[in-house]
Amino acid sequence: MGKTIEVAADRAYDQTKTVLPAEMAQGVYMENVPSLQALKLMHLMIGVAGGRMADDLRHEFHLSDVKKIEGMNNHSRGSLAPLFKELRAVIITEGAPEHELDRVIIGGLLDQAILDRQDPVSGEIMLSWYFGRSFRDLARDSNHWAILDRQAVFHLGSKYSVVLFQHIASLQNLKHVTSKRFTVPALRALFGIAEGKLPRFSNLKQKALVPAIADINSDLTRLHLTVTYHKTGRSVAEIEIAWEVKEDLAKVKAELNRPKVGRKSRHGGACEAPVTSFPCSGRVDGKWEVIARDKAPRLQGNHIPDLLTLSSAFRKWCEERSIRLDAKSIEKTFTTWCKSYSPR
Repeated sequence: MGKTIEVAADRAYDQTKTVLPAEMAQGVYMENVPSLQALKLMHLMIGVAGGRMADDLRHEFHLSDVKKIEGMNNHSRGSLAPLFKELRAVIITEGAPEHELDRVIIGGLLDQAILDRQDPVSGEIMLSWYFGRSFRDLARDSNHWAILDRQAVFHLGSKYSVVLFQHIASLQNLKHVTSKRFTVPALRALFGIAEGKLPRFSNLKQKALVPAIADINSDLTRLHLTVTYHKTGRSVAEIEIAWEVKEDLAKVKAELNRPKVGRKSRHGGACEAPVTSFPCSGRVDGKWEVIARDKAPRLQGNHIPDLLTLSSAFRKWCEERSIRLDAKSIEKTFTTWCKSYSPR
């Protein structure tokens, strides 16, 4: 038995965390990435199974347990059936079929799911399932794991956010590892984006990557991610994602206990930002203008750069790296950026 099962068994008391085999968290073997709600259901199932996830037995929970997850409170037995079908369709492949010397194993996440009738006495509906042999074998032999904040996963707003969060969480505790580079095809595979969907990198960035980074960087998770784009010529060849644990985790705990209403504006979805944030439109003024005039290199003739152009360039630079304009260190970031600014 690998260490992952031992860790999961040791944490059986902690209902706030889910121990996920790193192989699943990193999406190394998983195909047919499910929808957001199916992923949340999967995390609940693995969390409930805990140290018994590798055992060939029937796991179960009540429909009411599902309804406690944010965004899933209106589910019925009938509406959950398609989610279980999505999870039944997840394929786990170990080994590379194109490599002749590899041993290839193809299996699934689930073997069977049972959606029971309503109990006439308690009124409860029981949901139960058996994990597939491939998942059980993977979990049993796993020696690397991710410990995920279950409520953080339940509060994230897209499947791209969930798969990226669980992937980075599985790498977070590795010694001397604070970033990872993805090729564009590798990132598409991680997100489970089908061929022909979001075909251009600009589409992938706008619709999947940047929103996922912003979701994770909000006060919903313990991680803060930054992105650097590495180009070959004019095309992005690799995407480097770096991570660090946020200093103030009390804000994360508080946000997870707050209602979803108003969350978008609290996390930068609207332009009404705190006075300490960098202006989200127009030309800098006030202390930001002072910093720009003092730090930005002078042009020929000792002229200062055009401040509207400079402001727009900084906002674009922040957007490309998923840096929020109301980030705690935005003033320091702007000061450092101004020193190397060039209007060219």
